[in-house]
Amino acid sequence: MYGLIGKKLGHSFSADFFNTKFEREGIDNSYHLLPIDKIEDFPSLLDSHKDLQGLNVTIPYKKEIIRYLDALSDEAREIGAVNVIKFEEKNGKRFLVGHNSDIKGFENSLLPLLRSDITKALVLGTGGASQAVVFVLNKLGLKVTLVSRSPQENQLSYQDLSPEIIKDNLLIVNTTPLGMFPDTEGFPPIPYHNLTPKHLCYDLVYNPETTAFMKKAKEYGAKVKNGLEMLEGQAIAAWDIWTK
Repeated sequence: MYGLIGKKLGHSFSADFFNTKFEREGIDNSYHLLPIDKIEDFPSLLDSHKDLQGLNVTIPYKKEIIRYLDALSDEAREIGAVNVIKFEEKNGKRFLVGHNSDIKGFENSLLPLLRSDITKALVLGTGGASQAVVFVLNKLGLKVTLVSRSPQENQLSYQDLSPEIIKDNLLIVNTTPLGMFPDTEGFPPIPYHNLTPKHLCYDLVYNPETTAFMKKAKEYGAKVKNGLEMLEGQAIAAWDIWTK
């Protein structure tokens, strides 16, 4: 048995993706949505599902889950966020190893869209997903600025986003859950009227297919992309982690 933990999972396509994969490959297994109200419920979930072989982790637990794990991959440790847990056995006990497949999913979906003039990026949100995004953008040589409702040192608030800052950052990545089903009317409060056809606005949200963030960006000519390809890419990477 495999599954996804998070607080609200009504938006997720993961169960359909993996159960279809099991059926297509003739694998006798199943994938389930396993919502928990708080991260402290994680040990109880493990106790009630002794047959778990692997988990995905989503909002808002990608950072909080780390304290319940026995080990981390090098990349998960560097990023400080986990979205895949591999269940191993050591000395007759379950041994939980945290990984991050968001890296591969995001990078592979972004690369075909990058241009030589895109050298700076705004990353909206500072949760676990944003840390994987920042990791990839730094690896690709982009200068990254985080934008938060409660900015820390070297971060910007949404009120700080001047026309000059928007003009200077041709890539804008939404890593917040704003606009995600069922609250589809939400969107990050950036000055959309300062966007241009040179901008690329990438939303990690994939349900709905076209988010409010994407709609508003398109009104000003920006190129947009949702997170479905990233979801599929990270899911395939998670499968590789579980099975290899």
